[in-house]
Amino acid sequence: MTQTPDFTLGIEEEYLLVDADTGRLAAAPEALMKACKQALGDQVSPEFLRCQIEIGTPVCPDIRTARDHLRRLRATIADKAAEHGLAPIAAACHPMADWRDQDHTDKDRYNQLSREMGGVARRMLICGMHVHVGIPEQAQRIDLMNQFSYFLPHLLALSASSPFWQGEDTGLASYRTTVFGDMPRTGLPPAFGSWDEYDRSVTALTRLGIIEDSSKIWWDLRPSCKFPTLETRICDACPRLDDAITLAALIQATLRMLWRLSRRNLRWRRYDSFLLSENRWRAARYGTTEGQIDFGAGDIIPFEQIAEDWLALVAEDADALDSQPAVAHLRDMVARGTSAERQRATAAGAREAGADPAQALRAVTRHLIEEFRHDL
Repeated sequence: MTQTPDFTLGIEEEYLLVDADTGRLAAAPEALMKACKQALGDQVSPEFLRCQIEIGTPVCPDIRTARDHLRRLRATIADKAAEHGLAPIAAACHPMADWRDQDHTDKDRYNQLSREMGGVARRMLICGMHVHVGIPEQAQRIDLMNQFSYFLPHLLALSASSPFWQGEDTGLASYRTTVFGDMPRTGLPPAFGSWDEYDRSVTALTRLGIIEDSSKIWWDLRPSCKFPTLETRICDACPRLDDAITLAALIQATLRMLWRLSRRNLRWRRYDSFLLSENRWRAARYGTTEGQIDFGAGDIIPFEQIAEDWLALVAEDADALDSQPAVAHLRDMVARGTSAERQRATAAGAREAGADPAQALRAVTRHLIEEFRHDL
C-alpha cells in the first residue's frame, strides 16, 4: 500500500552580510560565526563566500512551527551581526557588490568546488531559499517532481529579488537565475519515468567520478541527497520572513494537492521543458508583472488570476495542513509586488530626491536591511 506522505517542512536560506552603515558586503568574522554557532548549533553554517551565511530549520511538522523556527533564526543572526556592526540581508544579489572582490570560505567542500568550477564558481555571489517537503516513497518523489515542475516558474516570479548586479539594473527581476545557470546540472529537472531511471542517471556520473553524489545536481527541484524529501531550489532569497513562509506553504500545499489527485487516479498534465522554460524565463525577466503562459488555455494570464486559481486549487490541502493564513498571504504578495519592484522603486525615489547612482543603491541596501527585520 502506498504510504501517505507526512509533508513535513524544512527551510534553508542564504543571507549576505553587509556593513550596517555603508551597506557594503563584509566577510563574517570568526567571532560572529562562533557566536551564531553557540546560539543555533548546526542550524547555521558558513556558505561558499565569506560574506554569506546559511541557516536551516529543523524538520517541522507544519508551517506554523516552520515560521517560529525561521523567525528565531533570522532574529538571532540579525542580533549577533549587529554586535559586529553588520546586518544580514535576504536578497538574491547585492545591489552594488563586485564578485571579484569576494573570497570563498576555506573549507574542503568549497575549495573543491572552486577548483572544479573555476571562474564560474567565483561569480556565485547569489542567495536562494530551499524548501524541503517530506515524501517518504522514492517512486512518489519522482512522480510528484515531474508534475510539480509546472509550478516552479510561478515560485520564481513571486520570489524575484535580484534586479541589480554590480551596480547596474539588469532589466531582470531575478538575475540570480542567469548567474547560477552557468553551473552544470542546473535549471528545470528532466522528466523521469521512475526512481530507477533517475538513479541510473545519477550513477552514470558518480561511476565516472564527475560527481560524488546527487548533492552536486543543482536542479530547480530535486530529490534530496540526504533526506526523504523533495527539495525546491528555484526561489530567490526572500527579504521578508512572511513572504518566505508563504512560498514554503504554497510548495507544501501544492505537493499535497498533486498527491491527492493521485489518490483519485488523476494527475497534473505534464508539459515539455521547452514550454516550461518559457515561463521560467518570463518569471526571471518580469517577476509577476507580465503574467505567465497558461498552456491549457493558450493564453498569457495575469498573476492576479494565477494567484486566485492557485489558491482555489490548494484550498482543501491548506485546510488539511492548517496553513490557510500563510497561503492566503499570496494575495498580499501579488498586490504589493516583488522585492525586485520594491528595490527599483527605492532606487528611483532616492534619485528623485537628489541621490547619485551609488547613493541610490546604498538606499536599496538600507531598504533590504529594514525588510529583513520587517516581520521579526
